[in-house]
Amino acid sequence: MSTVVQPASPADTSRPTSELIRVEEVHKYYELGETRVHALRGVSVTISRGEFVAIMGASGSGKSTFMNLLGCLDRPSSGRYLLENTDVAQLDKKALAAIRNRKLGFVFQGFNLLSRTTALENVELPTLYAQLNKEERLTRAREALRTVGLEDRMDHFPSQLSGGQQQRVAIARSLVNRPSILLADEPTGNLDSRTSVEIMDVFQQLNDQGLTIVLVTHEPDISRFAKRTLLFRDGKIRRDDPVADRPRAGEVLKALPKLED
Repeated sequence: MSTVVQPASPADTSRPTSELIRVEEVHKYYELGETRVHALRGVSVTISRGEFVAIMGASGSGKSTFMNLLGCLDRPSSGRYLLENTDVAQLDKKALAAIRNRKLGFVFQGFNLLSRTTALENVELPTLYAQLNKEERLTRAREALRTVGLEDRMDHFPSQLSGGQQQRVAIARSLVNRPSILLADEPTGNLDSRTSVEIMDVFQQLNDQGLTIVLVTHEPDISRFAKRTLLFRDGKIRRDDPVADRPRAGEVLKALPKLED
């Protein structure tokens, strides 16, 4: 694969090089009428550059709220969230939008592609807000599609692509502005088992190139492809473990039967 991300140090790409995220005693609650729902209860964690972290937990455990905070889609009720040493909780809406566009890439369970635009046009879309000229926008979009192995599908519409190919387009779109971190929320939730492993192979290769990835999943078989797992329960991180015997998705694919059309 070609790359649109900056590689980690060639000496050791498996070890984080510097702190990227610091969360300190973060609480998040919502007022629902006279009821206060406490979604996060004093969460503290650091994520270093080059890590691949899977976030797990049952519904209501706080993992989705935590991901929304990391993605600057919500603010903590108290505590601090520092992204590359910037306390993002103190930023206004315009500054948060700029952070999301420049530093964060998002991949969701639903592919969220525009049906009447090609793969290339879908991937190019985030660059419209990055003050790039047309030539640079197209160059980045083509590079991103090559990175996910879709150089021969650039002119296809979403309806002409399989589910796995659509998710690859969504991943390429998340990479086009060259983010510091990729946030993936149940990215394999709509995919069959083999295609899910194919997507995890893409993520592992991106991580090998130095991209930091945080992935929310409820599937243990998916979390094992990460390097580290955070388990949420009742708004707190109950476990923070390295992944033992981490498989390579590409090797797992060799043992899986190909699906019939």
